[in-house]
Amino acid sequence: MTVLTIEEMAETLVPRQAIAGLDLGTKTIGLSMSDLGRRFATPRTVIRRVKFTIDAQALLDFAQSEKVAGFVIGLPMNMDGSAGPRVQATRAFVRNMEQKTALPFVYWDERLSTVAAERTLLEMDVSRAKRAERIDSAAASFILQGALDRLSLLARSDGDEFSA
Repeated sequence: MTVLTIEEMAETLVPRQAIAGLDLGTKTIGLSMSDLGRRFATPRTVIRRVKFTIDAQALLDFAQSEKVAGFVIGLPMNMDGSAGPRVQATRAFVRNMEQKTALPFVYWDERLSTVAAERTLLEMDVSRAKRAERIDSAAASFILQGALDRLSLLARSDGDEFSA
């Protein structure tokens, strides 16, 4: 497993490979998936966190069943750009995953992704109980969509479009 920049991931992906978005929380891991054209992020289930080995296996099972080519994981930077304890925990999670998978990870600044996800769920008139269930996967989708938009921009600047 390797930690890549989004630009490096763009160079390594082949057409029609999906990538997954992760919102790593203390109690859950929100998941989202791209389509094969890597244009749209769709929320998926959440993994209820138990302990690392169980969490990692659940994530790897998801990756295998969805044929994931790589992960974009939200990096919860502070609003001033500094790294706090949640950033350290996210980096530690990825370091531990290095022992378990060859799939690449890309860190993606996730500032305000949960706020945006909550706002969208409110606009959709989703009940408080349902919002609590869906917020982490919705945030993972915002994280992944930002990365997908960047991948699309990189492809256009190279004069190279992803195959649909």
